[in-house]
Amino acid sequence: MSNPFIRLAFPEYKFRLKKTNEKAFIFDDIRKKWIVCTPEEWVRQNLIKFLVTELKFPINYIAVEKGLQIAGREFRFDALIYDRDFKPLVVVECKAPEINLDQSVFDQVLHYNYEINAPFFLITNGFGFIMGKVVAEKGVEFLEKPPTFEELVLM
Repeated sequence: MSNPFIRLAFPEYKFRLKKTNEKAFIFDDIRKKWIVCTPEEWVRQNLIKFLVTELKFPINYIAVEKGLQIAGREFRFDALIYDRDFKPLVVVECKAPEINLDQSVFDQVLHYNYEINAPFFLITNGFGFIMGKVVAEKGVEFLEKPPTFEELVLM
């Protein structure tokens, strides 16, 4: 197994980590359990810490790896952030650091969002970020940087 703990474009955070049978695990504070720490999971956990610590997103408004059915097929989104009324606010797609944030990743998150109907999306591989607002008459407006939770709910 490759080392998932590479340095990403996030501040350095402290995580609960362990190794069992040559597999690395990370404790997920949202799901309250140990998760195999794949490169994608490492990105997701760093992003969640960033959102909660730096951008003041309430941790209890974040759902991780929930199922979704689209056209009879089962999909799993990486994270979904809710607003204060527990309506979808941001659909999140995390990719492993070596995955390019290309059109196929963008299409994937918009495909999920077709069912979720969140006004915002965020895509990251731990190095690059794409965040935007879905605007019916314009399509998508991209944001330069992720806003704080308070800024986001006011947009």
